[in-house]
Amino acid sequence: MAETTPDTRRSTACLILVPSLITLAVTILRVVGELQQWSPIFFNRAAGGRAAIVGISWLPFIFGPYFALKLSAAGDKPKATWKALLFVLLGAALGFCGGKAGYTAPITATKMFLGHLLIVGGVVLVFFAWCALAKTLLAYGYAARIPVAIVMFLAMRFGWETHYSALAPGLRGLGSFWATYTVAGLLPQLVAWIWFTVIGGALVGIIVNAIVRRGQAPTPAAP
Repeated sequence: MAETTPDTRRSTACLILVPSLITLAVTILRVVGELQQWSPIFFNRAAGGRAAIVGISWLPFIFGPYFALKLSAAGDKPKATWKALLFVLLGAALGFCGGKAGYTAPITATKMFLGHLLIVGGVVLVFFAWCALAKTLLAYGYAARIPVAIVMFLAMRFGWETHYSALAPGLRGLGSFWATYTVAGLLPQLVAWIWFTVIGGALVGIIVNAIVRRGQAPTPAAP
């Protein structure tokens, strides 16, 4: 994996700045729409959001290719597309198993720890696929999800009628506010959704980059 330097940190920050601001704007719009009880097609307040149109979960599939093409144009690309995809798929499988292990009732501290360990392992595998893209998606993921974690804290603390405070059946009855927030809000946003962002963005980004770069490959000169 490539070494992180001050220059690479600055370039990553510049690369994710606009996508992060767009994502923050969508999050704010989602909060306002749910509090104002606008159309549930766009702003569903049920637990999990029920695939409401206005949301940030689909943005990695747009920004992943954007980041990939920017990095590739700058000369940073995976050596072999098939190998990069293999690592991403392995990371997807590992993280999926972690989610099943950690969030299947009854939820226990041991299951949560082991489950999140697998999820983090799934993210790490993407660094072996395309290190620069993984770093960029990881940074973007936290820029996107930290505001959501804050919103969930406020929603759960003050009883907002939004999907940010609505709990799935398996996450109810966890005890104190802090236990509930940690298991249902903080850990999913800062671990599970980060895995989703990195895996989803990398998978689509690697595929789109391979297609675009193949189309731009120079045509061999005629003999």
